[in-house]
Amino acid sequence: MASSSSSNAQEDQVLVEEKSFARTLILNRPKQLNAASYHMISRLLELFLLYEKDSNVKLVILKGKGRAFCAGGDVAAVMRDINNGRWKSGAIFFRTEFTLNYLMATYSKPQVSILNGIVMGGGAGCSIHGSFRVATENSVFAMPETALGLFPDVGASYFLSRLPGHFGEYLGLTGARLDGAEMLACGLATHFVPSAKLPSLEAALHTVDSSDQAIISAIIGEYSELPMLKGQSSYHRLDVINRCFSRRTVEDILSALEREATNKVDDWILASIQSLKKASPTSLKISLRSIREGRLQGVGQCLVREYRMVCHVMQGEVSKDFVEGCRAILVDKDRNPKWEPPRLDLLSDKMVDKYFSEVDDEGWEDLKLPPRSNLPASAIAKL
Repeated sequence: MASSSSSNAQEDQVLVEEKSFARTLILNRPKQLNAASYHMISRLLELFLLYEKDSNVKLVILKGKGRAFCAGGDVAAVMRDINNGRWKSGAIFFRTEFTLNYLMATYSKPQVSILNGIVMGGGAGCSIHGSFRVATENSVFAMPETALGLFPDVGASYFLSRLPGHFGEYLGLTGARLDGAEMLACGLATHFVPSAKLPSLEAALHTVDSSDQAIISAIIGEYSELPMLKGQSSYHRLDVINRCFSRRTVEDILSALEREATNKVDDWILASIQSLKKASPTSLKISLRSIREGRLQGVGQCLVREYRMVCHVMQGEVSKDFVEGCRAILVDKDRNPKWEPPRLDLLSDKMVDKYFSEVDDEGWEDLKLPPRSNLPASAIAKL
């Protein structure tokens, strides 16, 4: 009896609503801010594959229950696997998650993600790759991985590297938060709809008998607004961001920011410096290289490389910062991680190179992404 109730509980992590040609998938772990568990990701992958083949489904809507869309992947579960000497179980989690990211990036039908709340890490991976991302006044976006001893994964090296200028390096290295207006301005969101209008928008989408992107875009456009960026928005600092975050190394970026800080007193610059100094040095170095490589790669290549990287992170040969970051931020919550190596200058190029190489472990293989066919032009452009 227990097994059936637990399988129901797993099924309940993704609720499904069917309205004529639309399927709405609701991430349903509100107490955990809809953190994406292995079961949730597997279920999403199963449903997205099913709907792509089903001619009665014209569009997929994805949203979260409660005050989050999805606050990230369930890394606490991965950390338990690593601590129990089973990092390869963690690898299965990431393999499934990255396959879902790839499917969404190359999906043949419109995906409308309603980001009415927190969208971080793995939550961004489940939405930003899709065709439509609707932000609201409640949206909070971040890729906070460097503070956890990880790096922006889930194909973030693809989408961060394509933001204006070097805004992607800024977001990926500092873990800075954006609101809905900023998400729209930089292109992470395609539309901004006030949350009060979401029920009407969803009702309109339920009546659509088409997978035509232009038709879906026009419908969302009817409920959209152009919000004002707040005066203190980091997006107003794009010139400083481009000057500093275009530098070749993390050390050069920090020096450039510190030079800016001596020229004028600016809390935003000081906060950026502080974020970089608190983050894992290993994470910063591999993240910068990952985003830079991502600029020249298709989304599939990015995910294959990120899978290598995340396996090295879990294996912990160069650094065990991921376990330490999870301990300090998620488990003990002392927010005082002891990074090892503790300083940027103690990380050699050879140590960084290791993260980008194949993993030397029996039975390990590179991420194999599913073959995709009959893709729309929007998906082909990402390959």
